[in-house]
Amino acid sequence: MPSDNALPVVVGSDVDFPRDGPASGNIVRTGVDTFKLPTTGTYRVSFSASVTEAGQLDLTLNGNELPYTVYGRATGTSLISGDTLVTTPGPDAVISVRNPTGNTTALTITPAAGGTQPAVASIVIQLLK
Repeated sequence: MPSDNALPVVVGSDVDFPRDGPASGNIVRTGVDTFKLPTTGTYRVSFSASVTEAGQLDLTLNGNELPYTVYGRATGTSLISGDTLVTTPGPDAVISVRNPTGNTTALTITPAAGGTQPAVASIVIQLLK
């Protein structure tokens, strides 16, 4: 991820997830940082990113930040992760992970996170039935 997130994630912008992992179903990537949820319903969304600074991340739905999805840490260099439910207002909603508006710190995706291999920022989106 670090070579794919070379610039800090500035306040009000989204974390990039430019590499695809295994996929199932009809959730569609709409960019390096956004995903379309084609079915109206409730989704479980889990995300994580190793960052250098203390900070926060949250989810957006159709560009609007969801205040109940803010996760963060106060000190150190470690992972920010979240796991929450999101209900879409209709079909084709778009979701992303954002450095929340109003924060003061840009976030740097940690290059190696404790080892020699690039650390991964990840997102898992599951439609609940």
